[in-house]
Amino acid sequence: MRAVDIIMKKRMGEELNKEEIHFLISGYVDGSIPEYQISAWLMAVFFKGMTFTETGYLTREMINSGEVLDLEGIPGPLVDKHSTGGVGDKVSIILAPLAAACGLRVPMMSGRALGHTGGTLDKLDTIPGFTTEIDIEQFRNNLMGSGLAMTGQSKDVVPADKKMYALRDVTATVESVPLITASILSKKFAEGAESLVFDVKCGSGAFMKNMEEAERLANSLVETGKSLGRKVVAVITRMDEPLGHMVGNFLEIEESIDCLKGKGPKDLMDVTYRLTGWMLVAGGICSDIDSALALCREKIENGEAYDRFIQNVREQGGDPEALLKGYGTFRSKYSVELKAAKDGIVQEINAFETGMTGVLIGVGRNKTTDDVLPYVGIELKKKCGDSVQTGETLCVIYTEDVSKNDIALAKMKDAYKIGSDLFSVKDMIRKEIKAI
Repeated sequence: MRAVDIIMKKRMGEELNKEEIHFLISGYVDGSIPEYQISAWLMAVFFKGMTFTETGYLTREMINSGEVLDLEGIPGPLVDKHSTGGVGDKVSIILAPLAAACGLRVPMMSGRALGHTGGTLDKLDTIPGFTTEIDIEQFRNNLMGSGLAMTGQSKDVVPADKKMYALRDVTATVESVPLITASILSKKFAEGAESLVFDVKCGSGAFMKNMEEAERLANSLVETGKSLGRKVVAVITRMDEPLGHMVGNFLEIEESIDCLKGKGPKDLMDVTYRLTGWMLVAGGICSDIDSALALCREKIENGEAYDRFIQNVREQGGDPEALLKGYGTFRSKYSVELKAAKDGIVQEINAFETGMTGVLIGVGRNKTTDDVLPYVGIELKKKCGDSVQTGETLCVIYTEDVSKNDIALAKMKDAYKIGSDLFSVKDMIRKEIKAI
C-alpha cells in the first residue's frame, strides 16, 4: 500500500476503506508518512469530502492513536456535551452539574478561548483555587463523587488530532466538515463518553454563520456518531447575539451561579435545559424530552444542581467561600458605560463584534500563547427586544487598561442597533437532529 495511491484515490472523489485510512493515520503518527503527503490528502478531503462511513473510520483511527481514558467500573450513563463555540457561552458550567444532579456522569474535556469565542477552562480558572489540571485518578474520583469532572485535553489523548489540526491550520483545510467531525468526536469518545449532545451554534457569533453550514456539520456529527454505534444528538442554536448578559471569564462564572440558583436569563436557560434534556434522553435517564425538561427544572428549583457545582469546586481544589465572597466584586479597576443615543428598541447586538471587543480587552486570545484576564468583560444591561430611552445604559465594559476604553466603547456602539420596529424574540432552538 502506498500513500500516493490513497491520495490519488481521494483526489478522484472515491471512498477510502478502513485499511487505507488506518495506513495513512498510523503512518502519520509514527512518522513513516511525511507531512507533505498528509497535506495533499487533507486538501483532497477538503475538496472531495468524505462519506459518513469514511469519517467514522477516520474518527476511530484518531481515537486509537493515543490513550483512551479508563473509566472501567464507573457506573453510567456517561454522557457529554460539546459546543462549537460562541460568545457568552457558559452553558457547560451550568449543564454539567445539572446533568449530574439528574443522574448522569459527565466526563467533560473543555478548551481555551481562541478567536472571538470564550473558553470554559479560562472561566473555571477564575474560581479561587480551582484547577482544571487533574489526573485520571482525580477524574474518576470526581465522576464517582459530584458526578462531573472538568479538565483539559491530555497530551496523550488523540495525538493524531493534535498533529493533524496543526497541519490543517497551515494548509487552509480547517473548515472541512468531515475533518472537523473526526476531530471533535475523537476527543469526546476518547474521554470516555458513551453518548454525546452537540450544541451547533449558528449566527454572527458562531463559526457556522448560516443554517446550511450548521446543518451540514450537525448531520455529519450525528451520522458519523451513528456509524460508530453511539447515540448522538445535535441541537442547532442561535448565536446572533451574546448568550446571557455576561461576556467575560469571572463574569460568566457569576452568571452560571445565577442560573444554578434559578435566576438565569431565559435565552441561556432555554439552551441549557434543552441540551441537558437531550443528554438525559440519550443516556436513558428519561424516555422523552418533555419528562427530561421537567426533571431539569426540578433539580434547579430544589438546589441539587447548585449543590453539585459547589461539590465539584471543592473536589477540584476550589474555595467556594472565596468564590461567593468575590461574587459581584471581582471586577477590573476601570469601567465605562455605553449609553443609548436615542429612544427605541434594541434590534441587534452583534455577537461577533461583542466577542472581538472581549478579545481587545483581554477576555479571549488571538493565538494560543496570549494571556487572558480574569476580571475584564462586558455586562449587557439591555438585550434584543428591550425598550430603551436616551441616556440609559446599554452595557458596561470592564477593563484593566484605561487606554482601551474608548475603542472598546466604539466597538460596542457599532455592535448595538436601536430602532423603532417592534422586535419579536426568536426561539433559541432552530433545529434538532438525532440518532438515539
